[in-house]
Order: sequence, then structure tokens, then C-alpha cells
Amino acid sequence: MGPLQCGRPAFDVLGMRISWTAPEVATPRVIARTAGLLTALGGLAAVVLVLGSPGGLAAVHPGVVAIAPVTMGLGVAIMRWGDRVPRGFFHALIASGLVGIGLFALIAPTIDGAVAVLALTAFASMNSFLFFAPVWAAGYLVELLVIGAVVVVLRGDVAIGPAVVLGILVLGVAGVVGVLARRAASASEDALTGLMNRRGFDEALDVAVRTAVRTGEPLSAALVDLDHFKMVNDTRGHAAGDEMLRAVARTWTPLLPPGAVLARHGGDEFSLLLPGLDGGQALASVEQLRAALPGIGTSVGVAELESGDSAAQLMRRADSALYRVKSLGRGRSELDAGGYSPLARDLVAALAGGPGSGLAVHFQPVVTLADGEVAGVEALVRWTHPDRGPVPPGEFVAIAEQEGLIGALGAFVWAVACRDARSLCEATGRELFLTVNVSGLELDDADFPERVLAVLAETGWPAERTVVEVTESLVEAESTRSVRALHALREHGLQVAIDDFGTGYSALSRLDTLPTDYLKLDNSFVSTITTSSRRARLLRSVMALADALDLTLIAEGVETGEQARTLTALGCPMAQGYLFGRPQPVDELVASLTALPAAAGL
Repeated sequence: MGPLQCGRPAFDVLGMRISWTAPEVATPRVIARTAGLLTALGGLAAVVLVLGSPGGLAAVHPGVVAIAPVTMGLGVAIMRWGDRVPRGFFHALIASGLVGIGLFALIAPTIDGAVAVLALTAFASMNSFLFFAPVWAAGYLVELLVIGAVVVVLRGDVAIGPAVVLGILVLGVAGVVGVLARRAASASEDALTGLMNRRGFDEALDVAVRTAVRTGEPLSAALVDLDHFKMVNDTRGHAAGDEMLRAVARTWTPLLPPGAVLARHGGDEFSLLLPGLDGGQALASVEQLRAALPGIGTSVGVAELESGDSAAQLMRRADSALYRVKSLGRGRSELDAGGYSPLARDLVAALAGGPGSGLAVHFQPVVTLADGEVAGVEALVRWTHPDRGPVPPGEFVAIAEQEGLIGALGAFVWAVACRDARSLCEATGRELFLTVNVSGLELDDADFPERVLAVLAETGWPAERTVVEVTESLVEAESTRSVRALHALREHGLQVAIDDFGTGYSALSRLDTLPTDYLKLDNSFVSTITTSSRRARLLRSVMALADALDLTLIAEGVETGEQARTLTALGCPMAQGYLFGRPQPVDELVASLTALPAAAGL
């Protein structure tokens, strides 16, 4: 296994799980810095021995005089360039270093000098248990104890007592360093599966990206979701879900390519780092792993590191590929194609262009049906392409999701919407609420709540008058990270609306547990409200459900006065649609609301 591989073979002794590989803290950089420092200190100790010996240089063996400064120089070189050499170099360094310590102790001119040199074996024991698997570290510990015993016997002038004390000291240092190293490694370990956790994976990813950039070797990454994992937890219990996660780890670990890193991010989410494999090879490797789990469905997004990519960009493209897999039915893997389509390149330019870029945020009024008063606005993004003219939101938002631009597009919408909503309220003297649509990819980003709160703080728009809109299909998926993000936003005063409610069915039973404040009734439901008595009765039932759960119902797509009157008669509190106003720029909405401060009742 390579130094970054985290699927670790182990065995059980008296209930303790013993790892056969080096602790994860022993990254190439840590090994280089630590080994170099200890080697340099060993050389410095030899120099001090030379300078402090009775009789000066003449009393010291010429080999010691020559090797001491060379050892110091070697230590400095290892600290600077040691992360570029294979791990076998450090095995050779430890083995030869122990032999060298033994020879120096044997030819030391004084007893005190011999004991001082033998004390350097404590450095070697620290290195062994920090860098290498227990079986190797134990072997080096035996070697240094044997060498120390041989030196004591051959010299004949070293008392047994100090030699035994020194041996106990070395054993104690080795044991403490071994325990601390593995305790530090466990901070990056997933307790359930024994794989790396997200923290450990992020550290390995940074190292792998730097290595790939330096060497030019390919690097790929994959994100994995277990299909319908929540159903397993709901129907068979969490113990069955935990066993499924452990089964994935057990099955995949021995099948990983050399140097690969498999980690569990949390829930049913796994990540895979594949150094040395390009995108096509990584996709083939992923398919082999998927085939090894015949009873467990998986969805996988794969991406290859491209020139100029950061670690975050690599994982973002893998996440985009995974999103496409899930949106098209799950149960397969897909490779991110890399680069952008022509329309995506134009969208990138628009996002970077500022004013005049063609991107804008329009507002559509939300009214209270009882009096027709404007109570809030929904922010809707619009794009006028320089050549094509207006591009339908369904087209360019889908492009943004597919090609990793949804975060930038969402950031644009939030910044403009909050700024313009504040201007709208100040210009009209109204306290309106603002609703903003959120993509599933945005909500699944762990940093999303922080970014939203930062925009609110920067623009001065109040959190308590902000509503995050998510689609019913997103709620049905009930991603752990998505639901966690909604809870985090609500803790800061924001509210949540379920958009397009009525087009699905599975969210109905979860409305009492999901973080929800508004239900937005889909316009396909509203369009038949005046022609179907059954729809009217169904709407009354939905309203009763919303009242029971303390949710506010907003009817979307209201286009006629008859629809508005029917909704009012049924007791629907709020609505929006072309009857009350089309989406329009903020200055036009300011003008219309200023000219008509309060709408007449319907």
C-alpha cells in the first residue's frame, strides 16, 4: 500500500484493533521534516562529542570527525527535499543510522561519549514509531537494542546499570511516540468504518494535488453516494445501515489501486482519491468497485485534475458529475467532461462582467389575498445573452448546475436580491419579505449557510424577512447536508419554503419534521382550481394540513380574478402570479408600488 492509502489491514488482539500500516499523520512532508531534523540533531551531537572530547581532534577517530558535519548537512537536505523521495529511503536511513550510531559508540574515546552516542537511539525509536507500521517499528527497536548490547559487550567499560537505564528510556520513548502518533491519526479516522474521515481526506487531497502539479502525474477523484440509503435506515433500522457502510469499506479496501484513498465523509457519502489515474482509468476503476457490490446500488461522480485546478475545484467537478448521475436516475457513474460548453463560457463571462453583463435579478410580488396588499417579493434571475437575447432560466440554471457554476450564480443572485430588496423597502416604506430559490447543489455545500449569512450582514438585509425556497423533489431526497443547512439557516432567523408543492407526494409525510415555514402550491394545481370541485376540496384539505403544522400557504401561478376569488373564498392567505404582477426590475417595481401604495381588494 502507498503512503496515502487509508484502507488499512488490521488484526484484533484482546479486543484492540492493531493497524499494520503507518499512522496517517506520517505524510511525506511530516516524515521529511521530522527525519531531517532528527538526523541534523544527531550530526550536531557528534560535532559536540568531537569538540568536547579530552585531547581534542587528535583523540577522536577520523571517521567521526568526517561524518559529523556530513550528517548535519544530510539532515538539512532531507528537511528541504525529503518529501520527494520514496518511503524506502527512510527505511534505509533508519537502518544505516542505527549501525552508524553503534560504530560511533564503539570507537568513542570515553565511556561518557559512548553512552551519549547510544542515547541517540532514542531519536531512531521516535522516527520508527512515527513513520512506519508497528511491525517495522518493532523490528527497528529490536535492532537498536541488539546494537546497544553488542557495543556494551565489545567495549567492556560501560557499566550494566547505565546501559539498562538507557534501554528503558529508549523503550519508553518508543511506546509514548507510538501511542501519540496513532492517537493523532485517529482524529482523521471514521470510527464506524475505519476509513479516513473528511478531515483526513482533505489533508490527503492537498498533498496529492501538490504532488500531481509538481510531477505532472494524473490525479482523479470520485464522490460516491449509496442509492436509497435512507430507505434502509427507515425500514430496517440504523444498525442495518451501519452494517451496509462497513460492508462497503470491507469490500472496497482490498480492491483499491496502489496509493488510493477511500474516505467516508458522513452519512452514506464516500470519497475516493486516485493518484496516477487519468479520468478514463479512474472511471474504469470505479466501475470495478461498483461491480463488487452487487446488492448495494451506488451513484458516482468522477473528475480528473486539470491544469489550474485547485483541490476544491477538482472535488466540485466530481460533485457536479455526481449530481448529474442522481438527477438522471442513479445507479451508475459518470466522468466530468472538463472545460465548459459554449453557453457555459458565456455564462462565466456574464458572472465576471458586473453591470452590463446581461445578468439581472427581477422581483415578482407576493400578495395577501384578503386585501391584495404586497407582502413580499420573490427574486428571479434573468439573463439576456449578447447574441441570443433572453435565455430561459430553465436552460441556463441547468447549465450552471451541470458545469459547476451554480455556486457563483447563486452568490450573484443573493447579493443583488438582498441589496435591491433593501432599496425597494426603503423607497416604498414597506416591510416586505424576500424569497430566494436555492439549488440542491448549493444547499449541499457545507459552506452555504455561512455565505448566505455573510451576504445578509454585508447588505444589511434582515434574516427574519428572508425565505429560502427549495423544491419538493429536493426535500424528498432529504440529503443530510441539505437538511442540516436548512436547520442552520433557521437558527439564524431565516425561514424555509417548499416550492412547487403538490407535484410530488413523498414529502407530505415529512412536513412535520422538516424545517419548513411556507408551502408554495404549484401553478399546475392552481390552474384547475376553478374547473374542478375535487381540486377545490383537495386545496381545502391541504390548507387544513398547513394550519395544523403552522405553515403558511402561498398559491403560485394565479392569472385570473376568478382563480384569486376562489382561493380567497377557500381561505388561502397568500398568492403570486401574473394577475398581481410579472417579474420586473426593482426600479419598475418601486415605481408601481409608489404609484399604488395599497392594492384594492379583489
